[in-house]
Amino acid sequence: MQNLIEQALIFISAAVIVVPFFQRFGFGSVLGYLIAGVLIGPFGLSLIKDPENIVHFSETGIFFLLFIIGLEIQPRKLWSMRSQLLGLGGIQILICTLIFTGIGLFFELSLAVASVIGFALSLSSTAFAVQTLIDKNVFNTEFGRGSFSILLMQDLVAIPALAIIPFLIAQSGSTMKIENMGVGLAIIGFLIFASRYLLRPIFRLIAKTRMRDVFTAFTLLIVIGVSALMQKVGLSAGLGTFIAGVLLADSEYRHELEINLEPFKGLLMGLFFISVGMSVSIDIVLDQPLRILAMSLGYILIKSVVIYLIGRFFGMNHRNSKLMGINISQGGEFAFVIFGLFTNFSVVSNQQIAFLTAVITLSMAINPLLSVIDEKLSRRLMKKTEPKYDEVEDQSPQIIIAGVGRFGQTFGRILRAQNIPFVAIDHDSDQIELLRKFGNKVVYGDAARPDLLEAAGASTAKYFILAVDDIEISMKIAKIVKSHFPNLKIFARARNRGHVFDLMELGVTSIKREVFDSSVNFVQELFIDMGYSQEKATWLIEKFKQHDEMMVIEQSKVRSDDKTFMSVSHQGTAQLAQVLSDESLQSRINPQANSSGT
Repeated sequence: MQNLIEQALIFISAAVIVVPFFQRFGFGSVLGYLIAGVLIGPFGLSLIKDPENIVHFSETGIFFLLFIIGLEIQPRKLWSMRSQLLGLGGIQILICTLIFTGIGLFFELSLAVASVIGFALSLSSTAFAVQTLIDKNVFNTEFGRGSFSILLMQDLVAIPALAIIPFLIAQSGSTMKIENMGVGLAIIGFLIFASRYLLRPIFRLIAKTRMRDVFTAFTLLIVIGVSALMQKVGLSAGLGTFIAGVLLADSEYRHELEINLEPFKGLLMGLFFISVGMSVSIDIVLDQPLRILAMSLGYILIKSVVIYLIGRFFGMNHRNSKLMGINISQGGEFAFVIFGLFTNFSVVSNQQIAFLTAVITLSMAINPLLSVIDEKLSRRLMKKTEPKYDEVEDQSPQIIIAGVGRFGQTFGRILRAQNIPFVAIDHDSDQIELLRKFGNKVVYGDAARPDLLEAAGASTAKYFILAVDDIEISMKIAKIVKSHFPNLKIFARARNRGHVFDLMELGVTSIKREVFDSSVNFVQELFIDMGYSQEKATWLIEKFKQHDEMMVIEQSKVRSDDKTFMSVSHQGTAQLAQVLSDESLQSRINPQANSSGT
């Protein structure tokens, strides 16, 4: 029997040696932990003699992960993401579960077991995929946000599933009883009460002592204590810790809790993945290498195609849909947890569980390889099809326009009518050809290239019209213009309020939201048609514009603080109602209002 120090030495050594190697070559830390587990496990070098105890202890990492996920799940945030969660995430889970359930029925599994396995296979690795998105700095891209929405929906569905699945697969002789669910609900009720009336006051008392170690210890006590309570009644410990996290999501100590738990979560999640690697049966892999490889590739292919089609259905372009499909096509850590539930019941053989574990582990190993291959193929294809931009001659323009869609064209037409020299740049070849047919002088090029802007006369020009539709490209161009050509005053088109905030942070002051003015002017026409006087309708719209411009400035100052942002927004709404209902001003505008009773 190995002692704790020997086991800790083996685990830490394996992680320190193997994980950085895989991280260095872009395969991610999760794959490194899995391979480290395979190497030191009973099917590898057999450095760990008793992996079962390690597996049970390492599941604590999942509890910490679920608690932190719960801390991030604020009801308001979920509501704002509802369309992506239910659309992208919900449909992906449903379709993949049905497909994999059908495959399970083909292999003569019972409907209950096939559906549980199908659901487990529909899930992806949140830890794996999110870390990849962060490492590649693509988390805030369209496909990154789509991937996160699907992963978040999977996590939300997986939590209650961990509580329901044991009842679904339990046999008549199981110790799982319905009354246990009642006790579990009572515990959840107690958590709701305790989170508001017990935990928060205790956190305040501990915070006043400024003893960080006690604060951390109390946080650990909550996670481990809730886990123990739920396990005591035979329910999912993960469900309890997730609920505890959600209940504390609106607490003023949420960020402090995350910071204190992050090191423990990272270490224990690493331990969990190592323990999963140790459970991979090398014998099964060696006995059926081609079958496992084929199943893993088929599994990845099915999930990738389903996710790609869902992305296209919801309006993503080919590239973003493809990247989203590749990024989250691997199996997930929740599948290992769900497979672990089968060990309590005699419904699936250990060999079948080992086979499924090998398939999912191999999918995690293959996934980063597919990403690397896709990146290399995309670069090679881009080199072959790299557009030949126009050579730009410095025409000493006063104005440079980036983007000549509907917004940018309006600038061009009016400037041309006034004989004001300008250079218009766009990277859409089809749009360029169309505009040239009508006699417009437009340069085919990338406005995010400093050398092209230099050639276009950016060093001597006075104004830069940023009329690009894509927010990411717009921000990229704005940053380049600000850093390379500070002499240019930027007049920027903004897609939405968030885009306005981002531009303001860069120091851009002349910003127009693309549909704001047209929308409020249309409202003015509506008021006039409803019987409002021209003077009153104009006054209302002007007051609304002034108030909205003031609110944009105030909201931009607190955009990083959700609570303060909402407070400022609510105050602004109340102020707007007061301004627009000022009776003295309205009666001056519409003298008949008092006499008519309107």
